Amino acid sequence: MRYALYATPAADDPLCRAATRWLGRDAFGDVEGPLPEVEGLAAGTLEAYLADPARYGFHGTLKAPFSLAEGADEAGLLAAVDRVAAASARITIPELVVRRLGRFFALVPNEPVAALDAWAGRIVRDFDAFRAPLSEADIERRRKSGLTLDEEANLLRWGYPYVFDAFRFHMSLTGRVPREDMEVVDAALRRHFAGLEGRPFVIDRLAVFVEPERGAPFEIRHVAEFGGVEPV
Repeated sequence: MRYALYATPAADDPLCRAATRWLGRDAFGDVEGPLPEVEGLAAGTLEAYLADPARYGFHGTLKAPFSLAEGADEAGLLAAVDRVAAASARITIPELVVRRLGRFFALVPNEPVAALDAWAGRIVRDFDAFRAPLSEADIERRRKSGLTLDEEANLLRWGYPYVFDAFRFHMSLTGRVPREDMEVVDAALRRHFAGLEGRPFVIDRLAVFVEPERGAPFEIRHVAEFGGVEPV
């Protein structure tokens, strides 16, 4: 089993509902539904583009999937999540927008949010004691995406390349989309999230997702709401 620490809206949040309708899967309760119809894509194409983000569930990565370290257990991890959430203050992203990041699409902050970047870094550091070292197979799999020297160092030290200076908060909406379908997918996403895109998004909870076995869909195991006071 692997665990991951993610940012996620509440299950009944309009953004979460819209995202799960787009992905065809809700990680709250592991519920699947029909995919949206997108004119201009061949049958089965959208399903292939959404397979990866649907398996992980709608989220923003904070601590990437990890196996528990020797001597660590789930109860201890969840207790630590509760403690950290109780001491964390709400973080407001002024504008969350649909954007293409290389070959995939995601919801991202329109501008950097320093408080979010700093808090995400604390999550990486504070929970690293719970993380077992990566296997050689996992390291090689990450390397296939092409890493900078700093990302390689992050991978070996923290188990994930995209942390600290390399961190960019994003909530994935597709996997890799070929160039010829990018305009169609982009337009479909903007239609689907119309009325929600460009609005503030408040991060006010820390979620624990679990992968029961390698390749299985991730499910939400635990959600801890923040207890701190948001700066004025």
